[in-house]
Amino acid sequence: MADVVQYRLERMVDELDDLERRGIFTRREISEIVKQRRKFEYRLKRRSPLKEDFLAYVEYETQLDALRRLRKKSVARLENENDENGATTATKKKRSRKSISDFAGVVRIVQIYRLAVTRFKGDVELWFKYLEFCRQRKNGRMKKILAQVIRFHPKVPGVWIYAAAWEFDHNLNVTGARALMQNGLRVCPNSEDLWVEYLRMELTYLNKLKARKVALGEDEGTLVRDRRVSDQKQWISENKDLFMSLDEGTGNVDGSNVENMEPEKKLDLFREQGLRVLQTIYSGAIEALPSSFILRQRFFEILDGTDLAQSEDMREEILSDMKRDFSEDPEYWDWLAKLEMTDSSSKQEMSEDIKLSQMQKAVQVYEEALKIVPSAMMFNRYTKFLMDIIDPQVGENKDLEPSGHIEHYITHLLTVYEKAESIGCLTEDIACKYISLYLQLGRLNEARKLAEKLCNGKLTDSVQLWLLRVSIEVRDVTRNSPSPSKADMLSLFELLRKILTKASISEAESLWLMALKLFANQKQYFEKLVDISLISVAKDGGGENGFSLPSAIITFVLQKDGIQHAREMYKRFLALPRPGLALYQNCIELELNLASVGNKDCLANARKLFEAALATYDQNTGLWQDYYSMETKLGTSETANGVYWRARKTLRDSAAFTALTKPL
Repeated sequence: MADVVQYRLERMVDELDDLERRGIFTRREISEIVKQRRKFEYRLKRRSPLKEDFLAYVEYETQLDALRRLRKKSVARLENENDENGATTATKKKRSRKSISDFAGVVRIVQIYRLAVTRFKGDVELWFKYLEFCRQRKNGRMKKILAQVIRFHPKVPGVWIYAAAWEFDHNLNVTGARALMQNGLRVCPNSEDLWVEYLRMELTYLNKLKARKVALGEDEGTLVRDRRVSDQKQWISENKDLFMSLDEGTGNVDGSNVENMEPEKKLDLFREQGLRVLQTIYSGAIEALPSSFILRQRFFEILDGTDLAQSEDMREEILSDMKRDFSEDPEYWDWLAKLEMTDSSSKQEMSEDIKLSQMQKAVQVYEEALKIVPSAMMFNRYTKFLMDIIDPQVGENKDLEPSGHIEHYITHLLTVYEKAESIGCLTEDIACKYISLYLQLGRLNEARKLAEKLCNGKLTDSVQLWLLRVSIEVRDVTRNSPSPSKADMLSLFELLRKILTKASISEAESLWLMALKLFANQKQYFEKLVDISLISVAKDGGGENGFSLPSAIITFVLQKDGIQHAREMYKRFLALPRPGLALYQNCIELELNLASVGNKDCLANARKLFEAALATYDQNTGLWQDYYSMETKLGTSETANGVYWRARKTLRDSAAFTALTKPL
C-alpha cells in the first residue's frame, strides 16, 4: 500500500514544481499539500474506504484548485504592474500559456471520482456529483460517464432526463436527446417526470425553431402563451358587435379586410406541430399511467402555458378524460374548483362582479362533487375553500365581520356543515371547525348547543371536541361574572369527569391540564381529580416519555401547598404498579433542588428515588449518569465510586456510560 501511495505522490512532482516556479505556492505550502494528499491517499488505499473519504479528498482538491486560480490571477496582475519597460508580445504569450498545473487539479478530481464510482456503483447521488463536476469544468469524459451511469442505473428516470438535457442544451443534438428520452420511456414507462420532461423538450425545440423564423423575419410570436394577449383576444371575440369596419367598401360581410384574409388564413405549422406532439405524448402517457391524476394535471398546466393550435379543444379533451377517470377522487374536484379561481387570478385588473362569478362557478363545482362523492374528505376540502373566501386570515383568530357577499358565503358554509352532519360525514376536524365558526361569528349560544349535541352523539369519544366544549362552557360561565357559582363548578366538573374517565391520559393531555388549572383552588374537586388520575395511571401507566400526569399534579401541589404535600402526593403515585420513568425523574429533580441548598433529608430521599427507579429501569444509561452526577456533586467519593462500578456491572452496554464518566 505504501508503494502505491508513494508512486502516486511522485507523479505529482512536475505539477508541484510548476506551482513553485510560477510563484503560486511557497515551498512550505507545497509541503503541506503533499502532507494532506498523502493522508488522503492512505485513506483511499485502506481495506474498506468510505464514500466520505473520497468526497473529502474531492472537496480538498476543489478548494485547492480554486485557490490556485485566484493566486494565478494575482501573480499575473503583479507581473503586469511591475513590468515598467513593457514586455514583448512573445513574453506575454509565454506568461499566459497554460502549463501542467492548470490541468492537473481537474484531472486528479476526475480520477478520484472515477475510483469512487467504481467502488460505489449503486450510489446514484455520487454519480450525479461526478457528472455535475464534469459539466461545470467542461470535461471531455462527460459522454463516457453518461453511458456508464445509464448502463448501471437504467431504471432511474433522473439519469435519462439528465443525459437528454445535456445532449439538448450542450451538444445541441435534438435527435440524440429525443432518442435518449424515448429509450428512457421504454425502460421506465411509469415515470411521470420522464413523460413531462419529454413533452417540455419537444415544445422547447419547436419554440426555438419558431424563434429562429421570427429572427429571420419570416414569422412572429412564440409558443409561450401571453395572458394579456389571450385575454384581449377573448374579450374582442365576445364583443364583436361593438366593432365596425372603417372601410366598409373593401370589407366583407363580417367587416374584415379582404387584403388581410391571406395572412390570417396562413397555417401556423409550428402551432399545429406542437398540438400534434402534445396529443401523441399525452395519449402515450395516459396509456402507460392511466391512474395518475398528477400526470394529467401537469400536462394540463403545460398546455395552459403554451399557445398551440386548437388548444381549447385539447383543453376540453383533457378535462373530459380527467372527469371520466377521476370523478370519484375528491382531489380532482378540489383541483377543478380551484382552476376556476386560477383562471381569474391571471387577470391583473378584475371587477368585483367577475370575482363573484368565478367564486360561484367554483361553488357549483363543489356542489356537483358532493352529489358524486359525498365523503368526509370532500366536505373538508369544500369547507376549507369557503373558509378561505370568508376569512383568509382565519389562523389569526380574528372575529368575522360579515359584509356584502361574505355574509352569503357564511350562510352557505353553515348549510354545508349541516349537510355533512345529516349524511354522516362529520369528522372530528370538521366538527371542530363547525363550532369554531359560530365562535368567530360571536354566536356563543349556538356554538354551545352544537358542541353539546355533537359530544352526545357519534363523536362522543372525540377528545378535541370535548376540549372545545369545555372551553365554551367555561367562557359561558365566566361571561357574566368572573367567579362561577357552586352549581356552575359542579356542572363543569361533571362534564370533565365524563370524558376523563373514558379517554386515555395521552389523548386527554390538554383536558387534564385545563381541569387542574380550573380546579387548582377548589380543594374538594381537586381531590376528586387526583382520585380519577390515580385510577387512570393505574390503568394506562404514568408515561415513559412525553406528558406525565402525575408530574403535572405534583407541580400543582408544590406550587399551592409546598414540598411536604408534594412529597406525600408523589408517594401515592409511586405506589402504583407502573408510575413511569418521567415521574421518577420529576421527583428526583424536586428533591435535588432542595438538596443543593444543604438539605440532607432531601439528598437521602433522592437516593431512595434513584434506587427505586433503577429497580425497574436498570438498563437506562441516562439514569445511571444522573445518579453518578448527583453523588459527584452532593455525595462523597466513596458513594460516587460505588454508583460508577455498579453501573458498569449492571449495564449490558456500558460503553456509553464509561465514555462520559470516570471514577473518582
